[in-house]
Amino acid sequence: MWRATVLTLFPEMFPGPLGVSLAGKALGSGVWALETRDIRASTTDKHRSVDDTPAGGGPGMVLRADVLAAAIDAAEIAPDRQRLLMSPRGRPLTQSMVAELAAGPGPLIVCGRFEGVDQRVIEARNLEEVSVGDYVLSGGEIAAMALIDACVRLLPGVMGKQASGVDESFSEGLLEYPQYTRPQEFEGRTIPEVLVSGDHAKVAAWRRAEAEALTRARRPDLWAARGGQKGTKSTTDG
Repeated sequence: MWRATVLTLFPEMFPGPLGVSLAGKALGSGVWALETRDIRASTTDKHRSVDDTPAGGGPGMVLRADVLAAAIDAAEIAPDRQRLLMSPRGRPLTQSMVAELAAGPGPLIVCGRFEGVDQRVIEARNLEEVSVGDYVLSGGEIAAMALIDACVRLLPGVMGKQASGVDESFSEGLLEYPQYTRPQEFEGRTIPEVLVSGDHAKVAAWRRAEAEALTRARRPDLWAARGGQKGTKSTTDG
């Protein structure tokens, strides 16, 4: 069973949105499991202190290495499970990374708080820093939920149609094409004729072209990563 172990100072935030919709149904039916552990349970002083002032001075507080290391060790996870730290300076979370995580046993996820985490525990416990975007949140909990949700929906049996995950944004390095459904006309706007033509080849070509156009316009970084070309003709085509 795929299992997510979350270390947090606010365990009451979970399962939160992970307890409803597709993820919640899958959680309830035992497709995946969620273990939430309170970092404060690993403190040793009467005040349950988890942070201290940053070495060298500066604003805010830093999550202590000894406390977090003890919390990670207490989780007793198998060595083949990934150890992640949600961090704005981490490697960007991508669909390919999500697919890799979903194919594994499930990660241990540390939710940071304050100004950050003591670098020594990151190194000593081999934590991989992962970012959900170029912005700063109050803590890693919401970021962890986003990562878990993205993984859970890829688990076998979670989505009604496995094909529904194939043509989504980022699945081929492209943004998803526009979607339409009934009614045929809405406030003077109609569904593109090709989508109601019944010609599956034309529909596929239209969707591909729209996905490429959207990616070029909105995510030039993704377009550049694909070579910036609509299609590459084989040298053997003549």
